[in-house]
Amino acid sequence: MSVRLKSSTSDGRLEQVFDAPIADLYATATRGDGSAALTRAMELRSFLALAEGQVARVRDRVRQAMAAERDMDELSAGDLRLDAQWLEAALDARNGYRAALDDLLRTMPAAGQQPRPVRMTQPAAPIARPTAVPAPQRAGAARARP
Repeated sequence: MSVRLKSSTSDGRLEQVFDAPIADLYATATRGDGSAALTRAMELRSFLALAEGQVARVRDRVRQAMAAERDMDELSAGDLRLDAQWLEAALDARNGYRAALDDLLRTMPAAGQQPRPVRMTQPAAPIARPTAVPAPQRAGAARARP
């Protein structure tokens, strides 16, 4: 299944911020009609949807392994340890993508606001550079051998 069709926990916020459904946001971003913020947001949303899919897959596998009707002889501490490691990695990725997406949405310009060009200023007075002092004539000269 394409990440465009998978839901993510940030879909509602993205739709609210960009004022369009997720499918339309993807279409705009892939056509190149959208802002850099929209393109980055859709990339992060894709990564987030994948990470959340991994979390759900591991969660469901652990639930199935731990089901009450399951035979206890089928339990494997090794398998559960691996699932715990995978779950930790997937949750770390999910948290990282959510944080990056939150930062992007918080710092992007408001709708209709154009980014202002950066003005570079020159120092008011030129910076004086130290004058070079000539080295003594014999500085660093090799000594004559006796």
